Formats: sequence, C-alpha cells, structure tokens
Amino acid sequence: MREIFAGMPWWVKWVAVPVIALVVFGGAILSAIGVLIGLLFKLLVFVALVGGLIYVVRKFMASSSSSSSSSSRGDW
Repeated sequence: MREIFAGMPWWVKWVAVPVIALVVFGGAILSAIGVLIGLLFKLLVFVALVGGLIYVVRKFMASSSSSSSSSSRGDW
C-alpha cells in the first residue's frame, strides 16, 4: 500500500482519498452520529425525569412528615 501512495502527489493522499471516503461512507457515518446523538438525548431525558421524580418524592415526603409527625416513613 505504501508503494502505491509513494508515487502519488500529496493532494491525492490528503485531499482526494478522504473526500472519496466521505462520499462512500458518508451515509453510514451520519447515521452512526445520529444514533449516538439520539441515545445521548434519551439518556439526558431519562436523567431529568428520574431527577424530577426524586425531587417530587422528597418534597412530598418532607411536607407529609412535617405536617403529621406521628406517622413513620415506613407506613407505605
């Protein structure tokens, strides 16, 4: 492979070959990036929903335990 590229001009190695690779594999690269971005977005939504749920449960537990001090936390 090195012998093939040895006689070629610099622009073939550094411009033409990467452009051809992007044209051929561009769709696969874009779809892989799209899948990664989609997974990252879903992960962020999951973390936000779990964090919101924990916040709401803690607020509810704090308000219910302060209003009725006779009930224990293990009732439900």
